[in-house]
Amino acid sequence: MVWRSPDGHLVAGVTPLLALDVDILAEKASALGRAGDKVEKALERLRGVGGTAPERRQALKAAADAVHGYFIQRELCGLRRHEDVIREYAIPREVLARLGAR
Repeated sequence: MVWRSPDGHLVAGVTPLLALDVDILAEKASALGRAGDKVEKALERLRGVGGTAPERRQALKAAADAVHGYFIQRELCGLRRHEDVIREYAIPREVLARLGAR
């Protein structure tokens, strides 16, 4: 079987199951990237909010939701330790405190 990889290259001798596995991994990686983009934007918004308390609460909730989704996506990719990304994204404690049970 000839299969076209996500980046467009033709690959010979690939079983349908392997092709599916590769496609699933590519989609997981893409979803992780999109989730990371959401975290960056939400944290940027949170850092830029200097307005009223309701605006701050909204931005904080949005940041916590984005980080929660990102952590879930990381875990779906088999990445269970989040300390490095917490440091890399500089996720504030006030956001992390809102990640508990929902």
